[in-house]
Amino acid sequence: MGTGKRLLHYALEYKKLLIAGIVLLGFAVTADLMGPMIAKKIIDEHIAGAVDGGIDFAPIAKLLAIFFGLAVVTAILRYFQYLLLQNAANRVIQKMRNDLYEHIQTLPIRYFDNLPAGKVVARITNDTEAIRNLYVTVLSQFAISGMYITGIFVALFYLDPKMGAITLFVLPILYIWMKAYRKFASKVNHIIRNKVSDMNAMINESINGMTIIQAFRREKQMGEEFKELNDEHFHYQNKLLKVEAATSYNLVDVIRSLTFVIFIWYFGGASLSAESVITVGMLYAFVDYITRLFNPITGIVNQFAQLEHSLVAAERVFRLLDREGEPVSDKKVARYRGNVRFEKVWFAYNEEEYVLKDISFEAKQGETVALVGHTGSGKSSIMNLLFRFYDVSKGTITIDGMNIGEMPRQTVRDYMGIVLQDPYLFSGTVESNISLGDSRITRDKVQQSLDAVGGDRLLKHLPNGIDEEVVEKGSTLSSGQRQLISFARALAFDPAILILDEATSNIDTETEEIIQHAMDVLKKGRTTFIIAHRLSTIKNADRILVLDHGEIIESGTHDELLTLDGQYAQMYKLQAGTTNRVG
Repeated sequence: MGTGKRLLHYALEYKKLLIAGIVLLGFAVTADLMGPMIAKKIIDEHIAGAVDGGIDFAPIAKLLAIFFGLAVVTAILRYFQYLLLQNAANRVIQKMRNDLYEHIQTLPIRYFDNLPAGKVVARITNDTEAIRNLYVTVLSQFAISGMYITGIFVALFYLDPKMGAITLFVLPILYIWMKAYRKFASKVNHIIRNKVSDMNAMINESINGMTIIQAFRREKQMGEEFKELNDEHFHYQNKLLKVEAATSYNLVDVIRSLTFVIFIWYFGGASLSAESVITVGMLYAFVDYITRLFNPITGIVNQFAQLEHSLVAAERVFRLLDREGEPVSDKKVARYRGNVRFEKVWFAYNEEEYVLKDISFEAKQGETVALVGHTGSGKSSIMNLLFRFYDVSKGTITIDGMNIGEMPRQTVRDYMGIVLQDPYLFSGTVESNISLGDSRITRDKVQQSLDAVGGDRLLKHLPNGIDEEVVEKGSTLSSGQRQLISFARALAFDPAILILDEATSNIDTETEEIIQHAMDVLKKGRTTFIIAHRLSTIKNADRILVLDHGEIIESGTHDELLTLDGQYAQMYKLQAGTTNRVG
């Protein structure tokens, strides 16, 4: 389905409002265009036709009253027509933005790996705003102008069919003009929209990385990079502006002048012929209608640039909506016991570049399994597969014997919890960051979860307790406070399978004691996976898997691996400061 048809499909979602608005518009245009006809009647029948100065003011007053009444009716109808059409346009964009945002939630994590957040934001905000202008301004102007042009041509044909037919030459010129403009402007507008997305992406990245930019004194460099991008955007905007300046008002004026030349030639020749009589009222009406004709034409021409902006933006939005996603499933399964098995699992982010190779292990209900290894060894990839952020390339992962690849992603995650190394907090309150808006998580449960993980010790200094405002990312809280909130969040959802992703690596020694207590509370009765750099925190794990370049090279308890004196033992001794060997 083409872009135009899809935009029409969205508009038809609110066809009742649109039809009502267009009907009112039709009546408004009819009432408005009756004005010159009334003026013609007054001039021809009651002024120019008066004999010996005997003008009868009674019928003139009556006609003037009708003239004024039609103007009032037009204003009222145009008011309600405007409200209806604008309301329909705003509702269309409201639905489109909701559809786009909901669709983004269904896209696989892989999609966001290679796309800056700013570009996604640009699609939802800037591009949909451009489409809003299409419905609110462009199509509204096209509808009004189209209705007026049609009404004016009907009036011209009524007054003089031959002159009305001659005036039709305006329409093919307007059509050819629009096609030629679109052919050129489409390419330039695509570049402009891409540059806007690039700038949004850079601004978003700069804001998120402002600490690093200022710490390493890269402000000038970033400014230069943005200036270069902005200069390119400016160049293409100017390129488009030159075309608009050359073809907008100037071309309309040329066509208007040509129309009046034809009009004068036609009626001037007719007035010299004894066979035709041209009345003053007829001349007035024709001049009025031709003058009115170019107001809607100017309105249409002025919208060419916005039309093209909007259509390019619509293409980008629909391209994102066409990205294959997975519908959010409400399917529920009984709570897991928590028996996890990886069987000959291979995984690659990029085709054959495997980051996990023939991984097989089992974690039974209630066990704690720790994953250790150097950076890039595959620890986080294992957890990404378990959560189904990505799917295995080969092999299977089962929970309680169920292949997770055959289950909806949301169902797989229903009884899973995760605590990240750098937990993400949303704008809101401490309470909303723990409950995440889930109606099952009551205020009492939030407080109980916080108390259970020791949150009262770190959060007691907050003036408003669990109602304390939290800014995006929780930047006003300490790392320990953010971590405890994420522990309480995991506990409140009561997962059967828990993943702790280096949850203590950014915590100071004093806070680590509280966090360790929170971890013990959280792990109780759950199958737990711990990704750890501090090996001292996993001594009590039921099994430790040592990974290297995507393979499990050692497996056992802490004591067994120390006895083995392999890579784990070297890493442990190095952290303990008893050896200088590098594993």
